Amino acid sequence: MLTRDQVNQYKEEGYCLFPEFLDRAEVGRILKEIDDISAGATVANHDATRLEMEPRQPANGTLIRRIYEPCTYYPYFRAFSESASLLDALEQLLGPNVEIHYSKINMKPPAIGSIVEWHQDLSYYPLTNQDSLAVLFYLDDTSLTNGCLQVIPGPQTRRLMDHTRDGIFQGRITEPVDESKAVPLEGKAGSAIFMNGMTPHASAPNNSPHPRRTLIVSYRAADAFPIHIEGMTAKQEVHMRVVRGCRATLARFTAASFPIPRYPRETKSLYELQELSRKGSAGG
Repeated sequence: MLTRDQVNQYKEEGYCLFPEFLDRAEVGRILKEIDDISAGATVANHDATRLEMEPRQPANGTLIRRIYEPCTYYPYFRAFSESASLLDALEQLLGPNVEIHYSKINMKPPAIGSIVEWHQDLSYYPLTNQDSLAVLFYLDDTSLTNGCLQVIPGPQTRRLMDHTRDGIFQGRITEPVDESKAVPLEGKAGSAIFMNGMTPHASAPNNSPHPRRTLIVSYRAADAFPIHIEGMTAKQEVHMRVVRGCRATLARFTAASFPIPRYPRETKSLYELQELSRKGSAGG
């Protein structure tokens, strides 16, 4: 369970950090599962529906950038996403009816781990209300040196910042970001960060010799329904399921309007879209 202070921080600042939410044995089990999933994968030979490899490595390179939807494809992670201790904490923040939205493992290998630029998660998948969050579990001791998460605190009901250029979605914030307000969230392996979908966040490349693996599982209140995006919503909703309580029969709306992303083309991930944007190839 989250403490009263953690719940209040989440409501006021859009995030809270729970040090060592997982014990060492649980972290070890997750890392073993990751090793099993990753075994034998190379740039030239991997399942692209489940793995994304780091760029800038040879065909026999084995460095993985992301594992897709572990809580859908692998029984251990599915059970983990429905564990009572996690759902108890989520109920404190989202209410009694909770759905899982998506999951991923960002690997950030030593010396090559990719940058994630400033963005707000809800820019990618608009919902009828803002009761959506990601739980990020650090699987390694994490600091600024190996690319810890950074957030800009503030009320979770803040406006969505501009993520477009000439009307085309860039996958990153395109208006000025006051990075002087950024808070680095360092933590030991097993620490969990509960972060609202409207909270601006980023992480630097991992230029250190140490890994920075993070399991990320996104949940939403059951009455936060997706706003349809042609070609995108159906793919995202494949992984949705109720994990506590029941499915909602009424959508709850908290905004008169919300920006709908116009994607430049189909992209594999946030990484790819942000790379296109940096190169000026994401339209606009």
